[in-house]
Amino acid sequence: MFFRSFIQTLPVLMGYIPLGVTFGILYANLHLPWYYGILSAVVVFTGTGQFLLVSLLATHTGLFEIAIASFLLNVRHLFYALSITEDIKNFGLSKYYVLFGLTDETFAVLKGNQAALDSNDSKAMEKNYLFITLLNHLYWIIGCGIGIFLGEYFQLNPAGIEFVLTALFSALTLSLLQNSKLKEPFYIACVLGVFGLIVFPKENFLLLSILCGITILLFLKPWTIKRV
Repeated sequence: MFFRSFIQTLPVLMGYIPLGVTFGILYANLHLPWYYGILSAVVVFTGTGQFLLVSLLATHTGLFEIAIASFLLNVRHLFYALSITEDIKNFGLSKYYVLFGLTDETFAVLKGNQAALDSNDSKAMEKNYLFITLLNHLYWIIGCGIGIFLGEYFQLNPAGIEFVLTALFSALTLSLLQNSKLKEPFYIACVLGVFGLIVFPKENFLLLSILCGITILLFLKPWTIKRV
């Protein structure tokens, strides 16, 4: 079962190692203790969240704003958890770790290989879910560790590499835009972003922009429901 899970997670390995290395190099250039970077990979374990953390720490953003931004960025994981609750309800303690490690990629692998599992064999399914989650977690930790090592000891110049964050969020945004029936929230966000850069204080730009965006979307909720 372990070897089978390893084969299933190979595509994630190919993505997590280079992306983790990128995070590690960016983190090393913040000149913070290396073990905090590793700890974030172990405890936070969300690629987009950790890249966001690096960018916010680099601009000396407050802890409260970091917490709010991280929660809103990763709130989708709650819906991933809800969608597999029925699958893991008979698992042992491992189900809590599976829920913790339910990243976008892990969720995709779990659901993509679900059809090949015998739903009546709870033990086999539990091992498969656990191994997939654990392996993906290890890939990410290893990638981050390598990146931090390279950044700390070889003093790699991060110039240009920070663009991976912009590229990552741009790709995610465009993917969501293509798969969404409603395009208006995207346009609202663009206008609000430009408005915020001009009007909002730099240190509170992110938090104020998020709050304004939520307010506008709640106000437009009756209209958007009709559109869907």
